[in-house]
Amino acid sequence: MNKFYYFRMNVTYQAFLSHYSGVASTVVVMTEQGLKLQLPASRFRSFLTQLGVKGRFRLTVDQHNRFVNLEQVG
Repeated sequence: MNKFYYFRMNVTYQAFLSHYSGVASTVVVMTEQGLKLQLPASRFRSFLTQLGVKGRFRLTVDQHNRFVNLEQVG
């Protein structure tokens, strides 16, 4: 059974490139449920625009808390 976590991000383009562009870089987010999650920054590259990474996201993990999907939902 998959689990879903919702969170918001608002990181400027420049901040994303300067802080999260390394291969081992991670992003820590606070979910709407109040949990802290650590994700590889590379998972957000497809959402990077000239404005940065902004919006509401849904992370899907499997029963072992392994990454399944990340999508922008708002």
